[in-house]
Amino acid sequence: MSLQPARLPEPPRNILRKLMDAALRAADPAVQIPHNMPVLPRGKTIVIGAGKASAHMARCFEDCWIKANGRDDIKNRLGGLVVTRYGHAAPCNHIEIIEASHPVPDAAGQEAAQRIFDIASKAGPDDLIVCMISGGGSALLALPAPGITLEDKQAISKALLKSGATISEMNCVRKHLSAIKGGRLAQAGAKARMVTYLVSDVPGDDPAIIASGPTVADPTSQKEARAILARYGIALPASVEKTLNNHDFETIKPDHDCFAGNETVMLSRPQDSLLAAAKAASELGLNPVILGDAIEGESREIAKMHAGIARQVARHNQPAVKPCVLLSGGETTVTVRGEGGRGGRNAEFMLSLLLQLRDEAGFAALAIDTDGIDGSEDNAGAIMDSESWAKAQTRQIDLADYLDRNDAYSAFEKLDDLIVTGPTLTNVNDFRAILIF
Repeated sequence: MSLQPARLPEPPRNILRKLMDAALRAADPAVQIPHNMPVLPRGKTIVIGAGKASAHMARCFEDCWIKANGRDDIKNRLGGLVVTRYGHAAPCNHIEIIEASHPVPDAAGQEAAQRIFDIASKAGPDDLIVCMISGGGSALLALPAPGITLEDKQAISKALLKSGATISEMNCVRKHLSAIKGGRLAQAGAKARMVTYLVSDVPGDDPAIIASGPTVADPTSQKEARAILARYGIALPASVEKTLNNHDFETIKPDHDCFAGNETVMLSRPQDSLLAAAKAASELGLNPVILGDAIEGESREIAKMHAGIARQVARHNQPAVKPCVLLSGGETTVTVRGEGGRGGRNAEFMLSLLLQLRDEAGFAALAIDTDGIDGSEDNAGAIMDSESWAKAQTRQIDLADYLDRNDAYSAFEKLDDLIVTGPTLTNVNDFRAILIF
């Protein structure tokens, strides 16, 4: 039996929304860019990049660059090209912004990637290349390795997305099938000075995994990529198999001289958002517990783990006294079992959590993808509370059936509990908050 509910300063859902807003504000790269401006080069300043936050990063950089240097000739020496996801553009005056498909690459992403590679290749010793890299860049920088077609890459991407592979596993494969990722963009721009700005969407914040590390060294191997594909039973086109066995086409390793003098700046991390949410929770009189910023695993199984901790708080005031909020980040995965289901990893997490906590009172929960898009639908995630189970029964919604079919979006749509933010123009992975009171 749970202990008596604690008093809250305002409705539970309002509290969760405030914590979400605090997390998103902390993830905004515009907060850090003004404090991390590079030295003005003698030549051109060339801004390139890819990712869901990259256009917003480019616009912030352009504004700060012109403001800091303040001369008309600076504007004439500033340019470049950045590719972002459809709907995530942030128009610039001097930097070209192109939109392309995510999570499965398309021809627009392939064309943009080739142009970005060519721009970097033409940069000279007096130039500065500024790379804006965030999550989503792996799909958006779609430049297949020689001999591999875009259709081959699309097929592999779709299979990996359905397999339940982790983001590090997927990006290991992507790097070894790409002509631009795995350090190859740094190699292309080796004549110029290069600064890479990163917004981390990967557990552990490893620059080599973020957007498959186009500007940093890659410690993984073709052998590892082959093992990942075999582990998930993914059939390989002949062209892909040939590339993965071509030792002359390994990714760029840490001892390569193309990385000499390059700089990498981490602008936003999942941990930053969790700390901001924890601070907001404390100001509301809640006891925050950060479970981790790098939690991985199957969404529905991770939900069971979170539910167990929530019950311990509710029943025993451990590991924190109520009112308490459990905060976590990372990137869970979904192994697609059903056909035609709608819903991303955060909605699936929430549906599994609701099934686990259906007999509990005094809780509310929220989970979102911080880029504003959970999977391929229009929602960022979902929200619920201890009344949601009864509401589902009244509306005759079989939640277990929806989970079996990987159709969490439809379940929360029927409950009127989807969270729709639109593109947030940042991306520090998942944000989860479970309030126990």
